[in-house]
Amino acid sequence: MSDTLTDPYIGHIVDGRYLVRERLAFGGMATVYRATDRRLGRDVALKIMNPAFFADSEGSDFGARFRREARAAARLTHPGMVRVYDQGVDGDTSYLTMEYIKGPNLRQYLASVATIPVGEAFSIVERVLDAVGAAHRQGLVHRDIKPENILIDPDGLPKLADFGIARAATEVTATTTGKVLGTVAYLAPELVRNGESDSRTDVYAIGVLLFELVTGRQPFTGSSAIEIAARHVHEDVPAPSSYVPWLPPEFDALIAKLTERDPNLRPFDANEALPLLRETRSMIDDPTLARRAEPPSGTVPVTMDTDSTVSLEPTPTGATVALPIGLGEAGAREPDDDRALIPVPPPPKKPTSASWIIAIAAAAAVLTAVAFWWYTTAGPGAYAKVPQVSGMTIEEATTVLTDLGLDAQFIQAFDDEVPIGRVVSTTPEEGGSVSKEGTVTVTVSLGPRMTEIPLIVGIDEGDARSQLTVLGFPEPDVTREYSDTVSTGDVISVDPEEGQTVRHDTLLTLVISNGPKPITFPDVLGSAEDTARTVLEDQYGLEVLVESGRTSEYAKGLVYDQDPSGGETGHRTDTITIWVSEGPPLVTVPGYYFMEKEDAQEAAEELGLVVTLQKQHWWSTGNRILDQNIAPGSKVEVGTTIILTYG
Repeated sequence: MSDTLTDPYIGHIVDGRYLVRERLAFGGMATVYRATDRRLGRDVALKIMNPAFFADSEGSDFGARFRREARAAARLTHPGMVRVYDQGVDGDTSYLTMEYIKGPNLRQYLASVATIPVGEAFSIVERVLDAVGAAHRQGLVHRDIKPENILIDPDGLPKLADFGIARAATEVTATTTGKVLGTVAYLAPELVRNGESDSRTDVYAIGVLLFELVTGRQPFTGSSAIEIAARHVHEDVPAPSSYVPWLPPEFDALIAKLTERDPNLRPFDANEALPLLRETRSMIDDPTLARRAEPPSGTVPVTMDTDSTVSLEPTPTGATVALPIGLGEAGAREPDDDRALIPVPPPPKKPTSASWIIAIAAAAAVLTAVAFWWYTTAGPGAYAKVPQVSGMTIEEATTVLTDLGLDAQFIQAFDDEVPIGRVVSTTPEEGGSVSKEGTVTVTVSLGPRMTEIPLIVGIDEGDARSQLTVLGFPEPDVTREYSDTVSTGDVISVDPEEGQTVRHDTLLTLVISNGPKPITFPDVLGSAEDTARTVLEDQYGLEVLVESGRTSEYAKGLVYDQDPSGGETGHRTDTITIWVSEGPPLVTVPGYYFMEKEDAQEAAEELGLVVTLQKQHWWSTGNRILDQNIAPGSKVEVGTTIILTYG
């Protein structure tokens, strides 16, 4: 049993898509987990089928039936049904993904209240019938209707789960082993007799469900699953009023109709049963609809293991068992024949005077027997005290409970304090009362819940906090840093790192970006281009744009202007533009021919040229320009020397 405390699927990604978060329920046919669909970013209920169904030569048959039923169920859309999203196979893992309903199932709800008001029970069963009717119209049979398969959503509305899955398992099991799988309290007689099921089988289970919701008990009990199943075959479901006298005849008649042993006398399907239920409700007055039955004697609040499958007897409520097909057929009598088994009492004799003494003694004996019966079945002698088992191992707790004649039913839960594999608590609680030979639900620690840190680096702080809150992490510590690469308000890093699996109560530290650091722009005028870029890019983290131009103030290759100017404020990663000198400005040289040398010199110097005058011949006596070394129309830099020849 200790093997159940380690689950290899927790933290595992199924089919490259579904990240398994926690186990919700487990049983013989399947185990249900809460998982995250990484592709669509939503939580789903992931049902992983028991590998035993695939272990032998019939495994392929079950796989084919499973996929067929899952595809059919996926086509069902009804507000009273849990949606089926996907089915597939990942290696040896055959799985089904369904809508995740955050809430208890009907078994847990019923266990907490013991009985349900008549009107509320009608409403629950009406919604179930409406949902099942939609399936029956498409030829689908549920085959395992029970409180464990009815989930209560956050709005308090019931939703039916697991269409067709039990049917796929049963068809293969019945074919290969001669046994039928089912929950014994809800098995229709024909299912026990010959392993066959149709829409009328669902109607029978719904009738039993309504009986149980109102009376707080199941119609048949026994010391073993086989005994209970045989009673379904050979006995009519008792009238609910035999346990709750104030229930009206109309309610008894409805239960009798839904649970007829002969399937031909039942409503054909849920669509035929639904108006019958509504008609019955209309005939019952409001005070009766609002009334709730007293809990059965000895009933105590209990948390049930809602999806366990066992092979030992006695069988707990809601468990799936394998029963031989044809159970109760040998020597079976039709309902009319059963009456022949009831002995006919002899006619009463007329009492004599001596018989009064015998009668009084007999009455005293009867009263004593009744008192003893009451003490041992309903009074103090009917109960045992739940022992102290907290902190024990499963084996130790089992021994203690078994020694007291009690059955132990184990469920698992995360606990931050109790070591893994040790008992956390019991239901009823330790020191409380439980029926002798009853069942104590023992919660065993899975240790602290482990949670994977989500991928939050680079997303907004508010979104990151929301994700951590949903996963159950405490409010994180936050530090803030400047960053050139992460936008303001986004997560720079998380400690421990994202993707790691840690305890759910681990205090995480988020580093949030304040954006680029504020700076004062430096003055790089007069610096060489390479020097200026090194300062601006490497030291200040700026994006540099380079322009060029001419100026007489700075030599070629030096920065002569910038925007923003030095001394202004900004941030790292801002853009700055610098202008690099290509040298002095250019001027167009005119023609100075035949000008007086003094006038030509003055005009050239006004353009920024350096003038050199030379005489053509030493004997020349003229004063006009005859030649120039720079052709007219040429562009030269300011400061260029021009030679003017005169004569």
